[in-house]
Amino acid sequence: MKQVQAVAEKLIENVNRVIIGKRAEIRLTVIGLLCQGHILLEDVPGVGKTVMAKALAKSLGCTFSRIQFTPDMLPSDVTGVTLFNQGSRQFEFRAGPIFAQVVLSDEINRATPKTQAALLEAMEERQVTVDGVTYALAQPFLVLATQNPIEYEGTFPLPEAQLDRFLLRLRLGYPSAQEEMAMLDAQQTRHPLESISQVVSAEELMAAQKATRQVYVNDDMKKYIIDIVTSTRTHPDIYLGASPRGALALYRAAQARAAIAGRELVIPDDVKALAEATLAHRIIVGPMARVKEITARSILQGLLNGIPVPGATVGMRPSSVG
Repeated sequence: MKQVQAVAEKLIENVNRVIIGKRAEIRLTVIGLLCQGHILLEDVPGVGKTVMAKALAKSLGCTFSRIQFTPDMLPSDVTGVTLFNQGSRQFEFRAGPIFAQVVLSDEINRATPKTQAALLEAMEERQVTVDGVTYALAQPFLVLATQNPIEYEGTFPLPEAQLDRFLLRLRLGYPSAQEEMAMLDAQQTRHPLESISQVVSAEELMAAQKATRQVYVNDDMKKYIIDIVTSTRTHPDIYLGASPRGALALYRAAQARAAIAGRELVIPDDVKALAEATLAHRIIVGPMARVKEITARSILQGLLNGIPVPGATVGMRPSSVG
C-alpha cells in the first residue's frame, strides 16, 4: 500500500497549501479519488469549495474543464452538440466540457433539473449519448461538484438519482480565527492556487486506484456494512433509505481509507468514519422527523452506536485465523 500512501500524501499536502485547516476534508476528497467516485462539496458561499476543487484538479496530471452552471444552461451546453458542416457536407460532433478527465461542476444546483440530468449517464457509465451516438469518456473520469445549500435563492434541489451518483458529500465549514488569519496572510500578495503545480500523473492515480481495490474486506466487515445500510431502510424516521449503491460506496471508501493508512485490510473504524460522508446524502428524512429537526446525520450516528461492531477477528485473512 506504499504506492497508494505516496500518491495520497502528495495530493493532501499540495491541496493543504491552498485550503488551510481542512486536512480531514482534503483527505476525504482524496479517498473519493482513489475510489473512482464523484464528490459533492456542499456549503455556504465563500468557504473555498471551488478553490478546493481547482486545487485538486491542478494537482493531477489530467485534462480539466469547468462548467459554471446557470439557470439558462441547456443539456447540450454540457454534453456537446452535433452540427452540420457545410464544407464536408457531413454531421460533426462537437464535444462539450464534460469530455475531460476532471470536471469541475460549479454551483451544480443552479442549473435546472433537465440540465442536471445531462450528467447522469456520464457519472454512472462514463459515457455520453448524443443524437443516438454513444461516446466514451477518457479515464480516469471524475466529477467534482459544488453547490450552495438548497435554501438559498436561485437553486434547484438535486434529484435523488443525481445525489446517489456522488460517492461522497462533504462540507468544509467556516475556518477558525487562526486559520482565517493564516488565509489572509497567505493571500496578501497572490492567491496560493497560483503557486501549486501537478504532483501526481494520471497514470499514477489510476495505478493507485487499482491497488486500492486489492484491500481485503472480511465477510464480517461486509455484513457490518450491509447492516448499517439495511438499518436506514427500516428506521421509522427515514422515508427513503440508502441504496445498494450506497453500500458499495461505503465498501470502496473503507478500502481507500485503509490503503491511505498503509493497511491491507479494512477495520471497523474505517467504516464508521465514512458512514456519514457516503450515506447521509442518500437518505430522505420523513416529514415528521424534519419537523422535529432530526437530520440524516443524527440518525446515522444513532444507528452506528446501536449496531454491534464485528469481533476481534475482523479483517483477518482466512489463512491467518487460527
